[in-house]
Amino acid sequence: MNDNLTRRAGWHDALPIGFSYFGISLALGIVGRAAGINPWLMLLMSALIFAGSAQFVLISMLLTQDQIIAIVAATFLINARLILLGITLALHFKQTSLLKSILLASLLTDESFALAINKINFTKGRLTFSWFHGAALLPYFVCLAATFLGAQLGGLLTNPERFGVDFAVVAMFIGLTYLQFESDRQLPKKLQLILIASSFVMIYFGMMVIPGRLLILVVTLCGCALGVILKHVYF
Repeated sequence: MNDNLTRRAGWHDALPIGFSYFGISLALGIVGRAAGINPWLMLLMSALIFAGSAQFVLISMLLTQDQIIAIVAATFLINARLILLGITLALHFKQTSLLKSILLASLLTDESFALAINKINFTKGRLTFSWFHGAALLPYFVCLAATFLGAQLGGLLTNPERFGVDFAVVAMFIGLTYLQFESDRQLPKKLQLILIASSFVMIYFGMMVIPGRLLILVVTLCGCALGVILKHVYF
């Protein structure tokens, strides 16, 4: 990664995310086909929702014939954390038009956010529409293609987990966390390690008392609050 903020650089920087999206989106298509969903509907789902975890939950709720309002509410709740991520990135796009801001927000994911935060370390806090648009479009197109391919192959591969494709996103986040830790020159390493360890602890104990759909949002809020307090009081 470098300080280049062109659209082409965005595509290049997002290549690792694209590879990981291929695995998880392929599994999503296979699961959707196994649930009896038409491949074209799976493609439409990925195009409109573009959120892997929410789409897996959506498929499971469709199978149990939950009410539509419950499905919409669950999807919103799972993706609610993106509101916080969007607010954080919005500070770097103050001069961007409303239409372009809506386009960027519709393509925002956890992975593109982490990539953007990492990019800031190389650009002295700058981001451009062209770079982020390119970095977000590549995973989006990969997601669509892999979902449709997985849906087509769904009848041939009924247990994708045995091939480890469900671990693709986890592995990618480990890599992104490491890159962020190594390249961040603004926060002390000790503070970053404390926050990483604290997040693991909160997730471990939170899984015992907090529903999975709420846990990510709760840990995100608590982690942000803890980071702000520690930075201003001890660092």
